[in-house]
Order: sequence, then C-alpha cells, then structure tokens
Amino acid sequence: MKCVAQKILMLTVAGILGIMGSYAEAEVTPYQAEETARLIAALLSTGRVVIDRNQSLIDDPNKGAKGFTPEVFERQVINEFRTRTGVDLTHPASAHLPPEMTNLLRALLDASKEVVAEAQPVINQQGVGYKNFIPATFGSRVAGRFSTQSGIQLKQTTLQPRNPKNAPDPYEEAVLRRLLTQPSQSVTISDVETGNNTLRVLTPIYYTRDCLTCHGGPAGELDISGYRKEGAEEGDLAGAISVSIPLDTVK
Repeated sequence: MKCVAQKILMLTVAGILGIMGSYAEAEVTPYQAEETARLIAALLSTGRVVIDRNQSLIDDPNKGAKGFTPEVFERQVINEFRTRTGVDLTHPASAHLPPEMTNLLRALLDASKEVVAEAQPVINQQGVGYKNFIPATFGSRVAGRFSTQSGIQLKQTTLQPRNPKNAPDPYEEAVLRRLLTQPSQSVTISDVETGNNTLRVLTPIYYTRDCLTCHGGPAGELDISGYRKEGAEEGDLAGAISVSIPLDTVK
C-alpha cells in the first residue's frame, strides 16, 4: 500500500455511531486499515457467492417456500467466509480482529441478511422463474445500505456496467484496465488518494462458469434478464468490489 507505510492512521467512519453505539475513532495501523477494507470486500463477495450457489433454488418456479431464509443465508455465508479468510464470524476473537473491525463486519452481515429478508416475497413466489434476485442485484442493495449506515463507501464496479450506479470512477477505471492486463488471480489493489486522504481498495471479481449464462456468448444476444450478453469467457475480469475508507493521519 502506497504513501502510508511510515504513518499511523486514525480510522474515522462518518455516521458509524448509529451502528456501533459508543464507537467513535480507533487508532489503527496502515495494515489494519487495509485489512479492514479487504475483509469488507471479501464478505460482500462471499454473500454474492452464496446467492449464486442458490440461484437455481431461488428461480425454481415449482416451489413456493424455498427455505432460503436470512438465517440459512447467514449460516452459509459464515461457513464460506471462514473457508475463504480463516475468520470465524461466530468467534471473531479467535482471529484477533480489533473490535472496530469486528463491528463493521457484523454490520455488513446484518445488512446482507436484511436484503435477503426483504427479498423473501420474491424468492418464494411460485409460478415465476427468473426473479432478478441475482448476485449483482444483491450486491448493489447491500453495498448501498452498508455505505449509508457506515460512511465507508462500498461498491461493485465494472468497465461494462449494466447498472449506471456501478460505473467506475477514474481511479476504479484505471485499476480495472490495469487488471485486464494481468492473469486471473486473487489480488487486492490499494492506494491512498492524495488530497482527500482516502484509502482505496479494489478486489477483482472474475467470471465463473455459472456467470456465463448471462454474461457469456454469443455477444449481443439477449440474456434472461433482457440485457445483451458481453461474450465473456470463464476467468475473464468481471469487475471489482471497491472500498473507500476516509482516513485522518496523525503523527
């Protein structure tokens, strides 16, 4: 991470008092600030994966009550997140995470559960196949809710956005174009923007085989949602999860 290797940062989260009660400001190291952003991105990505794995169930027109409740979703996310990161959200102390980081992850998980809870009438609608409750829809709703609650800007972005809200800003576009030149790998790109002293962290997302139903070929053909397919192949860069954390630098 550039520009901050020799500094101690004060993580300031606007509006976080509404989530964390007495939480105000926590002195963190540059590594801790970056690790917070990385885990936030990883948790949103994990929620997207869980929605993707349950897509055929969600879109099953023959079933009414699917049993894919917020509690079932939460258990699957916790298990997948533990596998991906080694962090057990049911026992965060075992991962030696600072309380502030734990609270942010809990707030993001709660926001994810709320989105799944609100989608229950759609998920459980019988006689309807495609319901437009897909990883991208889930991710946008969760990111918007968490950003409003926490003051940390969380966003899905891509060079070919179907949703204008996911269009990249100049920094995100530059990173995405840079990632296009690299082979598929789980990397995290992080920088501190000069001028506004904001930590920017981007974690790339790559197309899986299941994604190609809507995003594969032939390019230009309409998918089930009515959008034109991108003609992507498995392993191509789909976009990134972008996290922006405002920082106050102290000596």
